[in-house]
Amino acid sequence: MITIENLTKRHGSRTVLHDLSLVARPGRVTGFVGPNGAGKSSTLRCLLGLDRIDGGTALLGGRPYRELRHPLRTVGAVLDGAGAHPSSTGRAHLRWVAAGSGIAQRRVDEVLELVDLAGAAERRVRTYSLGMGQRLGLAAALLGDPQILILDEPVNGLDPAGIRWIRTLMRERARAGGTVLVSSHVLSELAEVADDITIISQGRVRASGTLAEVAQGHSDLEEAFFALTSPGAGL
Repeated sequence: MITIENLTKRHGSRTVLHDLSLVARPGRVTGFVGPNGAGKSSTLRCLLGLDRIDGGTALLGGRPYRELRHPLRTVGAVLDGAGAHPSSTGRAHLRWVAAGSGIAQRRVDEVLELVDLAGAAERRVRTYSLGMGQRLGLAAALLGDPQILILDEPVNGLDPAGIRWIRTLMRERARAGGTVLVSSHVLSELAEVADDITIISQGRVRASGTLAEVAQGHSDLEEAFFALTSPGAGL
């Protein structure tokens, strides 16, 4: 389970997260959405121990990220903009990640097959398309077969077949009892896969609950999103 309670984050004198709380439960896909600058990336970075927390807690399986004994076996994450060194091959990158996390090298070929990159494993990452880079990031996140999966804009650069594939992957991970937290701007796609939704704006939670609860009173998730994040909404 992912549990974020009263999370506060400041950049200098500016507060970017205001007592933000969120729960992502096992067996469910939780969508995490908000406009640009809402605080989604800051939240995920705090959760993954990349940014210092100024108040509150952000826990993975009941522990802060930095206290996890085997992080990659607990949580796999793909953050927007994060990736492998351009001069590395896909296989070399995954072998490096596996070695640093005490994961058997045979797992590298398993995840390459899983994300359909086995045929491009010896190519330099600089030659990968955006979608292939997304798949490589997912392969790294899945190396430790973690119970928690955190995805930031996972369909970015994917073609329709790739989007369908990532949707299936998220549902399968949830059905197996895993916890999936996904941040995306593609609301129509998120509505196809998410069980629960948290909407934030200006560093504050505007709505949180099941997809049906959040969309109640609106025609769909997109309509609810704009109503809840428009200027002055909830203020």
